[in-house]
Amino acid sequence: MADFTSGFWTWFISLTTIVSILGVLIFLLKCSKRDPDEDPNNVKTMGHVWDGDLEEYNNPLPTWWFYWFILTIVWAAVYLIFYPGLGSYAGVLGWTQVNQLEDEMQVAEEKYGPIYQQYLNTDIAELVKDDAALKVGERIYASYCTTCHGSDARGGRGFPNLRDNDWLYGGEPENIKTTLLNGRQGAMPAWGEMLSTEQIFSLTSYVEQLAGREVDSMIASKGGELFKTNCAMCHGAEGKGNYMFGAPNLTDDIWLYGGSQKKITETLLIGRNGKMPAHKEFLGEAKIHVLTAYIYSLSNN
Repeated sequence: MADFTSGFWTWFISLTTIVSILGVLIFLLKCSKRDPDEDPNNVKTMGHVWDGDLEEYNNPLPTWWFYWFILTIVWAAVYLIFYPGLGSYAGVLGWTQVNQLEDEMQVAEEKYGPIYQQYLNTDIAELVKDDAALKVGERIYASYCTTCHGSDARGGRGFPNLRDNDWLYGGEPENIKTTLLNGRQGAMPAWGEMLSTEQIFSLTSYVEQLAGREVDSMIASKGGELFKTNCAMCHGAEGKGNYMFGAPNLTDDIWLYGGSQKKITETLLIGRNGKMPAHKEFLGEAKIHVLTAYIYSLSNN
């Protein structure tokens, strides 16, 4: 049943629907009657002419067609009595799409739940050796994870590659499972209003230097001082990242939002916010356990 902010909408929808049905019925009945004074052998036309001599006659609907229209109107009225359709009125049967979904999910859980449950008590390190379990995990991944991480699990801009060994929150089975169960909320603060353009440029140069690129050493050294003051708390004094904060390692060549000078500057100026949704309530621990094994296997062949 829909939640309306005001009772007005329930009345508005209900009256509009009922008046529309009655209006269609009245119009249909009126148009189905022939004028008793009209000669059936000399039917009036509607005044519409095509190709010079094709005219539209003003005849009532065929009887069978008329009754089909009546049947659709009766069907609509019966439907609105038994099912929701008139504002917040739930219908005689009390049907809702939420209840139907829950019933179908219950049936599916009873049928397919044991398939996932059989793997729940197996250690993930052992589960990755089970080809059948990995195929189950792969199907779960294909259903729920490909939209963001890609069908090949190599990610995209803003979505991590799951096939390498670079993990924002740790790549051990327990870390991956925690991420899937509870989700993650990454946040890189924007420095555009706190640092000058020159400081942002210096900091960008230092970050590039951390990644092993050749930059102006004097500019990078100024950026290094800024890094110690503003960035080391999350990324570490050496820029190698921190699983606790989800702060990425800046000394490799793996970039979540792009590693060009322009993209690094953009990240520093406006910040980044990435969210991995929690799947605990949606999938349940048994499915997530199998999914964890599959994801862990991608970078630990």
